[in-house]
Amino acid sequence: MAYSHINVTNSSNSSSPFCRFNEDFKFILLPVSYALVFVIGLALNATALFVMVFRTKRWKPSTIYMFNLTMCDTLYIFTLPFLIFYYADENDWPFSEPVCKLIRFLFYANLYGSILFLCCISLHRFLGICHPVRSLSWVSARRARLVSVAVWACVLFCQAPILYFARTRDVKTERICYDTTSSELFNDFLVYSSVVSVLMFALPFMVVMVCYGLMVRKLLEPGWGSNKRGEGDGEGGGLKAQRSKQKSVKMIIIVLAAFMLCFLPFHLTRSLYYSFRYLRQVDPSQISCSLLEAASVAYKVTRPLASANSCVDPILYFLAGRDARSTLTKKSKSSSQNPTMRHCLTTKL
Repeated sequence: MAYSHINVTNSSNSSSPFCRFNEDFKFILLPVSYALVFVIGLALNATALFVMVFRTKRWKPSTIYMFNLTMCDTLYIFTLPFLIFYYADENDWPFSEPVCKLIRFLFYANLYGSILFLCCISLHRFLGICHPVRSLSWVSARRARLVSVAVWACVLFCQAPILYFARTRDVKTERICYDTTSSELFNDFLVYSSVVSVLMFALPFMVVMVCYGLMVRKLLEPGWGSNKRGEGDGEGGGLKAQRSKQKSVKMIIIVLAAFMLCFLPFHLTRSLYYSFRYLRQVDPSQISCSLLEAASVAYKVTRPLASANSCVDPILYFLAGRDARSTLTKKSKSSSQNPTMRHCLTTKL
């Protein structure tokens, strides 16, 4: 039976006993869940990349954001085999410390890169729904590229300290790759992690919630779509407005699902676990080992949920975007109505 010493919280207080956690569950939960995310996420993201690169002729701003989001997920997915092997071997890291640093860095870069790009997609859709005319001069593919570069720069800069905090340590015959940091650096890591959580999760989450609240109110207006860039003129315009409304509703549901199921539980349980560890370090009488273990279990259970956002993000493209799919559908309908056009489209494709 495998146990984990919570030495990061007790090493600075010689009068407090070590907490020992039974972590057998994670040696099954994490490898299995990461393997599922790897298989499903790789298939979905590879398909999304193929459609965007080879089947999308005109890249809209939303396509640019989705491409960067998919690249972010794909980079993380390729790190999962390392973690699968590590946890299946019960916390025995067979690779070097630089590889440990890189794996932990890519996890957090994916996590916060996904959050920021989802925020960009939400803001883009918000402008199109609530400010359709003025957004014509605000939104462009060029600006979307600049925003994407800024997001990547922000993510790399804010997550660079992970390369310092992530460490390995030899314990008996095993080598541990910390998912946080070593005991002597935990206090500094707690401050860093708290600041990053506020700036790169709490604030974007608030922005997304405000945008979606305003979008829902706008979509529920009886006359929505009648003045939306002239799309309400005629039966065709009404149908187009209705499709745009359905597309927006799907996007709202999927993004909120990503935040509520993947990001929010992870950040809540992680913050709770880190806080309990710090409080026990300051005064062991405040937090019992059983309470600390419960927080640790909750945190480890939500880690696969955070990874699962790599599977949810491509669904956003296929269900809420569907630019390539719509184009292929239109071509299919046109070719069925016009034999000459069918021959031209077949040749073109």
